[in-house]
Amino acid sequence: MNITDTDRFDTSRFEAGRNRLASLAYRLLGSATDAEDAVQDAFLHWQAADRQRIEVPEAWLTKVVTNLCLDRLRSAQARRERTAGAWLPEPLLDGDPMLGPADTFEQRESVSLAVLTLMERLSPVERAVYVLREAFSYGHAEIAEILDITESASQQHLHRARRRITATRRRGGGDVDQASARRVVEEFLAAASSGRTERLVALLTDDATAISDGAGLARTLLRYDTPQRIATVARAGFTPTPAKRRLAGGTPAVHYALVNGSPAILFVVGDRVAGAVTFDIAGGRIATVRGIAAPARLTRLGEAWRRHEPDTPLITRW
Repeated sequence: MNITDTDRFDTSRFEAGRNRLASLAYRLLGSATDAEDAVQDAFLHWQAADRQRIEVPEAWLTKVVTNLCLDRLRSAQARRERTAGAWLPEPLLDGDPMLGPADTFEQRESVSLAVLTLMERLSPVERAVYVLREAFSYGHAEIAEILDITESASQQHLHRARRRITATRRRGGGDVDQASARRVVEEFLAAASSGRTERLVALLTDDATAISDGAGLARTLLRYDTPQRIATVARAGFTPTPAKRRLAGGTPAVHYALVNGSPAILFVVGDRVAGAVTFDIAGGRIATVRGIAAPARLTRLGEAWRRHEPDTPLITRW
């Protein structure tokens, strides 16, 4: 095998694991764009390495990607962005390979927008241990090797991470029934579009919260913490106006979709996603509403949507 054949073989070995590496990086960073950059940086490390000395490429690449992501999480720029109150996870359309693996409830939950947001409360190492253990089922000995820590430290980091996440997340006892979740979201859309504030309040949990990125125009996220306030904002936000259509770039159709495993509605102009509203459902009611319309947060979701065969829109012309 000549050097060209060797390079091709090694490149194919990297590409065979690219989706797994990207899904690891996405969970660690909460950003598809940053995850893609981290994986590409890992490929450059792979090309520059003495690959003949790498006994287990998957383990070597996992360690490289994990530590590249930790470097990003620790960077001054990332800390500024994430502590300034303007950070949200980047949403992904269901079926995106970056959301895998998704065989178990723990794996699916680890990529939900709710848990990605809660992981911001963890230190970078706690986040890495949590993701490697919960989403990829690595043992503590393997995690210790990846992160250059002891096994007991890995166990302690996992214990703290689980405690911090489970103390604040809403658990519905398992996966949400998708048919029921869709009915709740459709009722929310109908009530918001028709201005029925009382019905909106009834669809929300008593401690519901809403978060919006203000279409990327606000310096910080907009937050609303009472059902009455959320209902008022939703009624105003879901009322179409010429100004909103100009901001969206046209007259959207409104589609139901699954985003990071959760129910969502997408505002679609032509084949472009102009906005997404995602919902966390708990006990048959809405616990969290997230409005995402900053174009930079919708790039990958929009690309996936263009390859997607959508259902009939809930609203043809909003």
